[in-house]
Amino acid sequence: MGLLSSAKSIFDCSLKLDLVSNNIMLGGYVKQGLLNDAYELFLKMPARNTVSYTTMIMGFAKKEHYEEAIKLFWEMRLSNVFPQEVTLATVISSYARLSGVGRSNFLFHGLAVKLGFDESVLVSTNLVLLYCVSSRLDEARMIFDKIVDRNVVSWNVMLNGYVKAEHLELASELFESIPEKDVISWGTIIDGYVQTGKLREALGFYCRMRHTGVYPNKVMIVNLIAFCGDKKELVQGKQFHVLAVKMGFNCYDFMQATLIHLYAGCGEVELAHTVFEEGDKNHITCWNALISGFMRNGLLDESRSLFMKMPERDIFSWSSMISGYTQNGHPDVAIELFVKMVQSGVKPNEITMSCVLSAISSSGTLEEGRWVHDYIVSNSVPLTDNLSAALIDMYSKCGSISSALEMFNQIEEKAKDISPWNAIICGLAMHGHGEMSLRIFSKLDNGNLKPNSITFIGVLSACCHAGLVELGKEHFRSMKTKYKLDPNIKHYGCMVDLLGRAGRLKEAEELVQSMPMKADVTIWGALLSCCKMHGDTEIGERVARNLAEVEPSHGPSRVLLSNIYADVGRWDEAFLARRVIQLGKLSRSPGYSGIMM
Repeated sequence: MGLLSSAKSIFDCSLKLDLVSNNIMLGGYVKQGLLNDAYELFLKMPARNTVSYTTMIMGFAKKEHYEEAIKLFWEMRLSNVFPQEVTLATVISSYARLSGVGRSNFLFHGLAVKLGFDESVLVSTNLVLLYCVSSRLDEARMIFDKIVDRNVVSWNVMLNGYVKAEHLELASELFESIPEKDVISWGTIIDGYVQTGKLREALGFYCRMRHTGVYPNKVMIVNLIAFCGDKKELVQGKQFHVLAVKMGFNCYDFMQATLIHLYAGCGEVELAHTVFEEGDKNHITCWNALISGFMRNGLLDESRSLFMKMPERDIFSWSSMISGYTQNGHPDVAIELFVKMVQSGVKPNEITMSCVLSAISSSGTLEEGRWVHDYIVSNSVPLTDNLSAALIDMYSKCGSISSALEMFNQIEEKAKDISPWNAIICGLAMHGHGEMSLRIFSKLDNGNLKPNSITFIGVLSACCHAGLVELGKEHFRSMKTKYKLDPNIKHYGCMVDLLGRAGRLKEAEELVQSMPMKADVTIWGALLSCCKMHGDTEIGERVARNLAEVEPSHGPSRVLLSNIYADVGRWDEAFLARRVIQLGKLSRSPGYSGIMM
């Protein structure tokens, strides 16, 4: 800054300044991050050339002022100033980080061809990025394949595109073709398997990376430790903890917070507390991580005590408490806490509001839900896709599917994430509007967004409510064949319910037996209910035995079996099934209605 001050003094004292001098001073301001000074000088310059515009555009982009960078580029074009490769590459990159709208892809691709930059590695790489972020991977790959002198950045951008779209087979194939992999290449492919929950594969790539002599960076270590916490993989998590200490990464506040998350996630609350006590108490992220960890383990009093001791609280502190009470079955306390937060002068963000809406969804109080929606609007809380999804989910669960539809219609065109679509598809299915739910899915499928596993829970539920067995089977198969998604136990549960309701009990039983995972109480219970519905005692007896093996104290299954026997006049067996409940003191869950208008 001292040299810049000297340069400014000389610059200000000069009576006559040429374009080169102005550009040098402009570059100095931009390099030091003084964008206001830079733009003020830029506007005063009597003449501007390619260097002037490019310097200012790159300055805006570096500070993430992407809209200003793009606006200045179009002013440059209107002024008939010819851009350089780096100018166009910077603007394309800015567009990708803003939206990645399909129309912009073709616009900039065409401009690159017109200006003769389509063979530039820098411009082509950023075009690949632009196509990737707008989910047009085929076009991205076509441009990538035409790059003659690809560098490692080009490879990594294409790799990241596949990873973000969860096309891990294509990502792995491309990864193996990279001639010189750097830590970003390894981190991208590892993160791909981390994000899709495949720990074994992620660790396999990590071990390969270490054998090549490449060392992990702190981002990779944090991601792996967090993943171990999510998956309750304590042994592997401890190994990465040791590595973090060896590499000196444990001094960072985000690393300490991630370690707390690891141990709390694995149920080792004392170890999580030890990391907190040995860490820097000035890092509020560590306080928040331990509060969240206590909540995750059902330690509500400890969370409350720690929250009250905090030297300062941020929005994440409040959000952790609100979310924790909701997840632990105390939505009323969560809502009370939100009111106190607002009264204390802390302005909630979209994350907090999502937590509050989740609490209201659990309690089923529509009036409170409408009040929170009004609060979001009147206080200009950014309506992100996740918050929109939370509002749709709240209205659905509180019994107002019409309000949920109205909310979805308002944000449908703006949504860049799958979550609002999932919320309305699942909400409509839950309310028995199967055909409408499937119509919305069809609309989604024809767009640029890719369905995920949650989407198909809604789709299969919709098929179940509409009695569309063959269509449901087709969607179930397409998860693997078309969308490369592995069905989980919830998807199998939907299929069992679909087949069972349709009276195809033998087919449903065979599906359960073919599952790659062990059937749980929900699966067997759903099939047993269907046996009761259709009066099939033969399959019902087998299902009841399997259910008893999974959870011997499950009372409702004995009640169902007793009812199945009673329906066909087998009173002795019905009596014995009831007798088992009485003698074994098996549990029965009371029913209740959770919607308040």
